[in-house]
Amino acid sequence: MANFRTHLVVAAAGGAAIAHGGWQGGLWEVREALQVLALVTLGGILPDIDADRSKAIRLIFNLLAVPAVVAGALLLQGRLDTGGLLLACGAIYLGVRYLGARLFSRFTVHRGLWHSLLAAGLCGLVTAALSHRLFAQPDTLAWAHGVAVTLGFVIHLALDELYSVDLIDARIKRSFGTALKPFDWRSPGNSLVMLLAAVNLLPWLPAWSPLWSLLAQGAALWR
Repeated sequence: MANFRTHLVVAAAGGAAIAHGGWQGGLWEVREALQVLALVTLGGILPDIDADRSKAIRLIFNLLAVPAVVAGALLLQGRLDTGGLLLACGAIYLGVRYLGARLFSRFTVHRGLWHSLLAAGLCGLVTAALSHRLFAQPDTLAWAHGVAVTLGFVIHLALDELYSVDLIDARIKRSFGTALKPFDWRSPGNSLVMLLAAVNLLPWLPAWSPLWSLLAQGAALWR
């Protein structure tokens, strides 16, 4: 399994290539390219939040706490005075950063369901929905954000699988096949719950036609 630094560097390099290629091809502006770079990088460390006491889980929940506070502020600004709003936002930050991280560690197993293509797809859908609904981004850009997270996630899974092959001793490690898998074969019930969560996101997603157009243009750029 690759370490945190390797995942971060490889995801950032992949994100830079994708962001630059999309900018050169006219898919997005410079500012939007930087967003794509950041989201691919985030996706590249996201699978390791199921590893207890990892650098990834601390970093990711720090990052997740920020949009959670923004969402809380938007929802509560008309219901609370300034002091109450500040207290609520502080509670949201601490809840996501510490309680959320603790609960996630408690109920997940490293290299389990979170290391799967199903989880990669769910994270991409969540990102697209948040970008579109919470941050009011256009359909195409919201999908670009979702695809960026999914690509970073898949880069992480593929890198873990590559590290499961020992080329020097010509052997395959026991961890092979535990990262780049469709879903967790050992926990079909949990996989079904994750699939249902993805289905429940459908009403919150942008229109689908911009996604197909974005993927077609992206594929044409890399031919």
